[in-house]
Amino acid sequence: MADAEKVIRCKAPAKLNLTLDVLGRQADGYHEMKMVMQSVALSDELTLTTRPGEGITLRTDLKFLPTDRRNLAVAAALAFRERTGADLGELSIRIEKRLPVCAGMAGGSSDAAAVLRGLNDLLDAGLDLEELAEIGGTVGSDVPYCVKGGTALATGRGEVLEPLPPLPHCHIVIAKPPFPVSTPELFQRIDGMKLRCHPDTAGVLRALEAGDLQGVARRLYNVFEDVLPPQRRKQVEELKQALLHAGALGACMTGTGPAVFGLFEDVESARAAWEEIRTNCEDTFLTESL
Repeated sequence: MADAEKVIRCKAPAKLNLTLDVLGRQADGYHEMKMVMQSVALSDELTLTTRPGEGITLRTDLKFLPTDRRNLAVAAALAFRERTGADLGELSIRIEKRLPVCAGMAGGSSDAAAVLRGLNDLLDAGLDLEELAEIGGTVGSDVPYCVKGGTALATGRGEVLEPLPPLPHCHIVIAKPPFPVSTPELFQRIDGMKLRCHPDTAGVLRALEAGDLQGVARRLYNVFEDVLPPQRRKQVEELKQALLHAGALGACMTGTGPAVFGLFEDVESARAAWEEIRTNCEDTFLTESL
């Protein structure tokens, strides 16, 4: 049992998809993915506190989020305890949400990853990132990537990771339009159609190897944009065009959306774009690559 109160604070950075491809459906019902992932500085803030006692409680500043095991942060704590046998004592998890919810930015998965890293440090469990990522894979497909972060090629369900040369440092504007997207619905739609285009993943990998930001930006692509319902696709395309007209080197939807992001070489042009776009899109963020 924990013999004294311990506290740790940690960040849960957002994830963006520089590319996203769906290669097909596997026999187990999951889809075979191929994605270039990038973490950015925009983050949720987590505080983990353990003290003598037992039980797990979670609080957030968004009242509509679940606070039981349906929340991936709680699921991660339970998975950590099951895998390691660690005594969590009375564990309190506090999440200050900065990432938009249901935006395609892996907010819940990143919270789960932050819990795994935080508990590992708080309890001196001594696990390495590979072991933490393995635990994360039992919680959600994006959690292993969020444990490691950086720039990576993700395959399988998203849990098979290959580190890549880092994206050259850039500034990023992210805008989330005010409508939800159903991830299961998009996967159903993608199963029922032949995709007309696929991202040039190999080209993105070459551009990363060369440190060519413009080469990466020219190749941003997400197949889920093609299967959005027509009105949603139009809104996403309008946001992409607004970012490009404001000076973005490239723009793309992330995950199953609906958040859209643009890459900028300098903070001045990114800030000007952020100020312009947020007049019509309340959930607009200015951040940078990690």
